Amino acid sequence: MNLRLKLDKELVLIVDALNLFTRHYVAHPAMSVNGEHVGGVIGFLYGITNLIERYKPKKVIVVWEGGGSSRRRKIFSEYKSRRRPQKLNRTYEEDLPDTVENRNRQVSLLVSLINLLPICQIYVPDCEADDVIGYISKYTYSKHKKLILSSDKDFYQLLDENTIIFSPTRKDLVTCKTVLERFNISSNNFALAKSVCGDPSDNIAGVKGVGFKTLAKRFPLLAEKNDVSINDLIEKSAGHIKSGSKLKAFKEITQSEELIRRNWKLIYLDTANLSEEQIRKIKYTVDTFSPKKNKLEMMRALIKEGIQTFNVDRLFLALNYIGA
Repeated sequence: MNLRLKLDKELVLIVDALNLFTRHYVAHPAMSVNGEHVGGVIGFLYGITNLIERYKPKKVIVVWEGGGSSRRRKIFSEYKSRRRPQKLNRTYEEDLPDTVENRNRQVSLLVSLINLLPICQIYVPDCEADDVIGYISKYTYSKHKKLILSSDKDFYQLLDENTIIFSPTRKDLVTCKTVLERFNISSNNFALAKSVCGDPSDNIAGVKGVGFKTLAKRFPLLAEKNDVSINDLIEKSAGHIKSGSKLKAFKEITQSEELIRRNWKLIYLDTANLSEEQIRKIKYTVDTFSPKKNKLEMMRALIKEGIQTFNVDRLFLALNYIGA
């Protein structure tokens, strides 16, 4: 399959903003002439420039974190509670560029710069970017070709014939085929697999002793295109036990039904973790977005911040594809 041809007319590029920013903030060594670290800003802008040049989307939507999901915390109070503090830039020996203040300043600058571009930004309070991206992908642009820019595996569940992911970590596209080859689990069953295996990065415990390899081996039906439900998985496990199987995986899964169902509520991306008000906010932001393209103002802003290494001409040339 020629992926470049599949990602063609009316392609929507959806950017997991904090995911992309953090990656460059941590690793990109760029400094302004004022002595401030600006790698997060420059890396982010070049990241979207590269994808716009390569895939020529008609729309670009940048989604920011909204402070976390209160609905998930009600389901599980320890959700994400053991996450490590966000990693700061470790490029320099001095402490100055390595502060929360610097990081927040870069995010604020980036938001103001994107406001000068024909790129829609969405921030929904008390909400995770994952839920917003899931809603946009499943409902707002359900019939459009979509390219999600993120290294977050939570989005694997959104993959289908119209949706592909570009992972900045892998520096490559992730498709349904990619996920199947890597995990022996289809993308449409990936959320269920994570509900069983858990997600340590979000402090979500999985079924004891059951990882992706074990799950795929014991339940080959997860590799099929048909959706497998939690009930299917429990019934299959119970059936194996009744048939005399002594494998621990089947016993652990049947005894962990409540845990799996809780995890599903935390992991599955749909409308369950969005309020009506939040959905209205998403719709309103997309529907009322008015594209802007102010090259002169952006150049002034970059000069003011002492950023001299970013190629503004290249970005604005790429932006000609948007809405064309």
